[in-house]
Amino acid sequence: MDAVLWDMDGTLVDTEPYWIATEFAMAEKYGAQWDHGNALDLVGSDLLDSGRYIRRVMGLDQSPEAIVEELLDGVVEKVERTVPWRPGAVELLASLAAAGIHCGLVTMSYQRFVAPILAHLPPETFRVVVTGDQVELGKPHPEPYLTAAAALGVRPEDCVAIEDSNTGAKSAEQAGCLVLVVENHVPVLEGPRRVFRDSLERLTVEELRSLGANGG
Repeated sequence: MDAVLWDMDGTLVDTEPYWIATEFAMAEKYGAQWDHGNALDLVGSDLLDSGRYIRRVMGLDQSPEAIVEELLDGVVEKVERTVPWRPGAVELLASLAAAGIHCGLVTMSYQRFVAPILAHLPPETFRVVVTGDQVELGKPHPEPYLTAAAALGVRPEDCVAIEDSNTGAKSAEQAGCLVLVVENHVPVLEGPRRVFRDSLERLTVEELRSLGANGG
């Protein structure tokens, strides 16, 4: 295992409720229909894909890009007040740093949402940050994970990716990574390069190394 590539929403931080609350607020603002099933359909998705979906389901006139910016306004305001870390995530990041293992962040969120979260972590916690507004093809396409591995100078096959959604797991798996799945808001399907764990709490670097060895 040469590197660990982290998803953000639902994996590093439990911000999915922020996105869902903002989606419902938009539906109320525009007098549109929206339900929890619609919200869960978007977990892990590329933001522009989410904007297109919201535009269609809510029947909005705005462009997908404008919808994404309005979503970001809502979630950035929330995360600037409180960062809801997932159990064990910050501790595992510290352990990986102490062991000299580089980490990358691979998220479909945009830079302006990622920045206030990273501000709460030590500098260089993530040697590489790949955001949704930096790639042409978002998750579930493998481009985000391929981009992160290349930027770190490692093979995707030598990386462990940590994910919480089918969309993200598919992206990492197709890139060649072993995927450690920690389910959160949505169930994730079994896969040939997917290992499941209930939580990141008390997960050691040695256990992550063994996952990579067994998966490779």
